Amino acid sequence: MTIIRLTCCAYDGLVPEIDSKIRCRWVSADPLYIDYHDKEWGIPLHDSRALFELLCLEGAQAGLSWITVLRKREEYRKAFDNFEAAKIVRYTPARIEKLMNNAGLVRNRLKIEGVVKNAKAFLTIEDFDAHLWGFVGGKPILKGWADGKIPVSTAESEAMSKDLKRRGFTFVGPTICYAFMQAAGLVNDHAPDCFRRKTPAKRRG
Repeated sequence: MTIIRLTCCAYDGLVPEIDSKIRCRWVSADPLYIDYHDKEWGIPLHDSRALFELLCLEGAQAGLSWITVLRKREEYRKAFDNFEAAKIVRYTPARIEKLMNNAGLVRNRLKIEGVVKNAKAFLTIEDFDAHLWGFVGGKPILKGWADGKIPVSTAESEAMSKDLKRRGFTFVGPTICYAFMQAAGLVNDHAPDCFRRKTPAKRRG
């Protein structure tokens, strides 16, 4: 396997050439990361519960690398009742303390309590999927790469951030929202030479 270091995008990482496929430059040789890139990142997601989960995980990632949260994702799903908002809003202070003692999570109180706040806000939106996709007109948009790099935020992510904050969500700044939009496929930010940008992927959800 040949590994080439490139730094032309917002993510400075390794590009593994595996099975003759060219991938985005932020993908490392970690099989978990490769699988995530190939099967999830940038593929349109249309499931309200899954979108809520992803938004919360993007918030947990703030200040950390995404691979750190990705490795903890299954524990997050178990600890937070598979991100069923109706259950999360009933969490007691004792449940929060239990989560704080869970080494499988990012043990930041604001982030853990933020999931509960987000669940409450989530339940006030009738169709979370349609609401979020409304910020991009209902279909994926292309951003960046014209000058060899991708942005960290856009007018769309700023609008989403402002709306979600107004509704009571937390850890939803413009940069986090843009990372979420990339991951959920609202924006197609796969590198121009990435096989996933060139090969249509099936919608999720």
